[in-house]
Amino acid sequence: MDKNLLGKIQITGIIECLTGLHIGASNENVEIGAIDAPVVRDPITREPYIPGSSLKGKMRSLLEKALAAELGIVGKTNRRNIGTRNNEVWVHVCEKAEDALKCPICRLFGSTGKEGGKNFPARLIVRDAHLTKESVEKLSEIDTGLQYTEWKFENAIDRVTSAANPRQLERVPKGAEFEFELIYNVEETTTLEKDIKNIRLALELIKLDALGGHGSRGYGKVDIKIENIKGIPVEAIKSDANKIKEFKSFEQINELFTVFKS
Repeated sequence: MDKNLLGKIQITGIIECLTGLHIGASNENVEIGAIDAPVVRDPITREPYIPGSSLKGKMRSLLEKALAAELGIVGKTNRRNIGTRNNEVWVHVCEKAEDALKCPICRLFGSTGKEGGKNFPARLIVRDAHLTKESVEKLSEIDTGLQYTEWKFENAIDRVTSAANPRQLERVPKGAEFEFELIYNVEETTTLEKDIKNIRLALELIKLDALGGHGSRGYGKVDIKIENIKGIPVEAIKSDANKIKEFKSFEQINELFTVFKS
């Protein structure tokens, strides 16, 4: 489908860990005595980070649940299995691009066509979130035996024999902060307001849920602070930077819409 680009909306801010955060990495080559479940790290700096895929996936999952009634989702109805036969993963995906254009989930997060159908690219780009400079300095000073992170020792207890199965998980400590960035492609104005409000809803739901693994055991509670929302029309990129408008919160959301509707 042909698409226009009216501009971009850039949303930036801070994700603060209110409890330890675990977003896992592969442990296929773990040495004897090493951590059972390491966190994902930048291969160059060795700093832990929040992958954009993890943040985007959590936003999509929570928003899909919140809008289930609107989307007509009941059980597997209006969902597709993107997993395997033995490990099913059911998500809402519109199979036609024209349906995705009308869908609040697929419009933001994209959809893949099935049986010859066309893909519908996501309007929302979610960047990897990296530690702030202050957090890198702060975490460099802690003495846990690990670089920037902490050990978390847990036991799985057999309910019959009381036998223990100890495990070691790696977590980013409470207080660590990550810089995040979201980019929304403004392609038309009729659904702009609804899309931005759904982005806001997804971020608010994460604050009441958990990010990463083991959320039911207290991991992954975060606060998400919006620092800047920038409306960037295509005309401003071409010639006139004065047309770029900046806002400090979603409370000014109606002013943001006028940047693209004028």
